[in-house]
Amino acid sequence: TYIFASNIPEIVPFIAFVLLRIPLPLTVMQILAVDLGTDVVPALGLGVEPPEKGIMNQPPRPKTKRLLDFSLLARAYLFLGPIEAGLCMAGFFFVYWSSGWRPGLDMPSSGVVYITATTMSLAGIVTSQVGNVFACRAERESVFSVGFFKNRLVLFGILVEIALILFLTYTPFMQNIFGLAPLGLKEWAFLLSFPVIVLLFEEGRKWVMRKKNWK
Repeated sequence: TYIFASNIPEIVPFIAFVLLRIPLPLTVMQILAVDLGTDVVPALGLGVEPPEKGIMNQPPRPKTKRLLDFSLLARAYLFLGPIEAGLCMAGFFFVYWSSGWRPGLDMPSSGVVYITATTMSLAGIVTSQVGNVFACRAERESVFSVGFFKNRLVLFGILVEIALILFLTYTPFMQNIFGLAPLGLKEWAFLLSFPVIVLLFEEGRKWVMRKKNWK
């Protein structure tokens, strides 16, 4: 679920590029930075997550139940993914808006503003995935009952992905490879809300599931 969810904010920028005729919000190299870089260690951390509380009180899964079933894919592609995609695009447009762009005006497809906007898209996926990794530590239980700090490898993974995005963003050599620009305090302040938004939406979904006793 954690890895699949980031596929949607990686795809939506290309759809928006075609349908809305805006500059491409995310490049192929920046997608590789997520799939082969920032997502890796947090995903490994989820692999050592302790069993969810009350799991032995649940009935056995049917033999015919697939590992990748509809509920898992719907959670990733129809819920978490669209939220992340919306935040990613919000970060992209935030840079243009801050530089004086308004709807109806042309959006430059090169230069500092454009590169900063694509950097914001990439950083938006990374920060959204921070909230997502906490959300994915349990399928039904709240992360507040599971405990934020019990899985140290997840915490280490978050530190690694933050270090990686900072390394890519502020190292001139890596900037040239991935087409990135340094972000300012205003951009980072905006990005800090992304993990909170993702986590709160997922906590709300889990609360409804527990309240309705949905599987």
